[in-house]
Amino acid sequence: MSGTRARRVADQIKKEVSQIISEELKDPRVAAITSVTEVRMSRDLRYARIYISIYGNPEQQQETFQVLTGAVGFFRSEIGKRIRLRYAPEVTFELDRSLEYGNHIEQVLKSIRSEREGNA
Repeated sequence: MSGTRARRVADQIKKEVSQIISEELKDPRVAAITSVTEVRMSRDLRYARIYISIYGNPEQQQETFQVLTGAVGFFRSEIGKRIRLRYAPEVTFELDRSLEYGNHIEQVLKSIRSEREGNA
């Protein structure tokens, strides 16, 4: 299976899942700012790992994540209806913590800079 095809399918799934979360998922427990940051497909296109970023406090993040993981069957069926594939891929959600990690690194760099300025 071509890596290009897997990337195209991943991009299409990212677009569709983003639309489902923002416009069609009617669960009030889903945080207002939930975004799909990346989708990784297996080489045979049977598995999709969807990385999501959830803005909010840790309780909201956990609750939103539980709602999304509980609705994987719904997401799989919607992907199967919207995208022409031989098999609707098995969907798993993963929390994308790269934004949190980036903020942490930025705070560390700021503290190092302030220490250097204080010592100079």
